[in-house]
Amino acid sequence: MTRVYYREAMGAFIVFDVTRPATFEAVTKWKNDLDSKLSLPNGKPVSVVLLANKCDQGKDVLMNNGLKMDQFCKEHGFVGWFETSAKVM
Repeated sequence: MTRVYYREAMGAFIVFDVTRPATFEAVTKWKNDLDSKLSLPNGKPVSVVLLANKCDQGKDVLMNNGLKMDQFCKEHGFVGWFETSAKVM
């Protein structure tokens, strides 16, 4: 994404699809891109939340262990993560 897209953002969501492991593998690429192009006026990085989408359609091994996801977020600078789905339950 270009810097113009991120301009004046105060936070961000990065979303991956739990049914497609390749989307999770790309999460760190998106986070690094965001961090390289956007920061708050005080120079600190913006808050980024990781969203695990399509949680209604089954979960891979990583999603079954919340502690692993918590550790991943901590190691990669996410403020946290949430399971989500667009499906009305």
